[in-house]
Amino acid sequence: MSAQKPILNRYSSRLTQDSSQAGSQAMLHATGLSRADFDKAQVGIASMGWEGNPCNMHLNSLAGTVKQGVTEAGLIGFIFHTIGVSDGISMGTEGMKYSLQSREVIADSIETVMGAQWYDGLVTLPGCDKNMPGSVMAMLRLNRPSVMVYGGTIRPGRLGSRKLDIVSAFEAYGEHLKEQIDAGEYAEVLMHACPGAGACGGMYTANTMSAAIETLGLSLPYSSCTPATSDEKTAECGRIGAVMRLLLEQDLKPLDIVSRAALENAVAVVIALGGSTNAVLHLLAIARTAGIPFSIDDFQKVSDRTPYLADLKPSGQFLMEDLHDAGGVPAVQKLLLEHGLLDGSCLTVTGKTLEENLSELPGLAEGQQIVVPVEKPLKATGHLNVLYGNLAREGSVAKITGKEGTRFEGRAVVYNSEEACIAGIEAGEVGPGSVVVIRFEGPRGGPGMREMLKVTAAIMGAGLGKEVALITDGRFSGGTHGFVVGHVCPEAWDGGAIALIENGDRIIIDADAKTLHLDLPDALLEQRRAAWVRPESSIRSGALHKFRQLVSSASEGCVTDR
Repeated sequence: MSAQKPILNRYSSRLTQDSSQAGSQAMLHATGLSRADFDKAQVGIASMGWEGNPCNMHLNSLAGTVKQGVTEAGLIGFIFHTIGVSDGISMGTEGMKYSLQSREVIADSIETVMGAQWYDGLVTLPGCDKNMPGSVMAMLRLNRPSVMVYGGTIRPGRLGSRKLDIVSAFEAYGEHLKEQIDAGEYAEVLMHACPGAGACGGMYTANTMSAAIETLGLSLPYSSCTPATSDEKTAECGRIGAVMRLLLEQDLKPLDIVSRAALENAVAVVIALGGSTNAVLHLLAIARTAGIPFSIDDFQKVSDRTPYLADLKPSGQFLMEDLHDAGGVPAVQKLLLEHGLLDGSCLTVTGKTLEENLSELPGLAEGQQIVVPVEKPLKATGHLNVLYGNLAREGSVAKITGKEGTRFEGRAVVYNSEEACIAGIEAGEVGPGSVVVIRFEGPRGGPGMREMLKVTAAIMGAGLGKEVALITDGRFSGGTHGFVVGHVCPEAWDGGAIALIENGDRIIIDADAKTLHLDLPDALLEQRRAAWVRPESSIRSGALHKFRQLVSSASEGCVTDR
């Protein structure tokens, strides 16, 4: 007796196999489906493609290649779209307030289309950084067979013999302020920094999250590091139909793949690669969506046992394409697995475990200089650290590679917005020994929790990277480097201690002790607290107002579906 065929159209059959769904079937015929097509599984292909951003401008083309592969696998593919926000374009403006909340919109909209249309499986094609966690959060909510295809990293720009990327452009602004380069050189850097399609090229948030999600098991090996405009990326898209058919046949779903061990694996890879502080926010949100208890303290535990190994930008010298040429993210995973720093038993979208996938793949290329040996790390423990203290009772996240030291003590220079800080830097208010404080930029206070790359790049470009620290209840781009602490909780809007700092106060940041301390007597701090009044906000309606009403703290991942 032959084995029973697996049911692939578990969801779409609600519309296609019920004779009473007359309207559903009539409209599906209008899309070009035949009666025989009604027996096939339907796959939603969620493209985050749009023309106004290099990270996303090629995704609709990739989605077409995915659809062709889905069709060849005997499935029905339907492309739909969701939004994106270009962090690089909106950075340093009020527009950046929309960035983090776009993650929630992306998750909500993918869930909405998939739920309303009864698609059996999901393929997502994200480019910029919030696209990716938004995609994964939707996958976990739906828990239908799903796979993510990362749009890929941008190629490096070039100016003469010099390699450029988006952070080169931001830091050129600081160099121009200090008259280290003239207006013509500044314009040349901007013109050549981004040569075409693909996400920002260093170990910034997009590439951090692509590496984390590949390690979670939700995308194919090499998806996270393959350049956007390469033939390899097109070939990956062509294989997705067969991958989706396998997932449907095995009924292998995201909640079968994403586990606590998989989350710890993802954190370990983020640490080894020198990834973005935003990974903390996004992995916390992913864990919450999956119903897996996972906190900033769990993130710290993995950071404490994982060495920082990859000499990648922003604090290093290489780009993601260089890592791909040296063996890619799978080679880094393989190195970590060999040293007992990953759990190889976790399932992936290939239907195999992480260890089984890696056993078939090569390790790091001989002679490569990007990833150092585990025995001789750039830093023996992680560059991302969770700091507590009287300035961060509920935690904060520091990105300290050790190149700038691990302890900083200085006097506060306080600003109530990013714009005020930029004006202060331009006016020469920030100098050696300053601890720049930017507040009312948290998830509720902003609202939206802007990234501060414009500020940090200006500081680095002005040559103050080792002489100035920065703390904020906002967050940082993955392109940020220097002595920086973000995600300070409670945030200023909620009356956290960061709201009480005054110019000249002494602040001590200690990454070894994992503390963030305002050097004031408790009685004086309480006196200031009693006199504090929350400032008025001009945002009283719309998407950002709604985000403010719903969002959790940064230490809880800034989720809105609590």
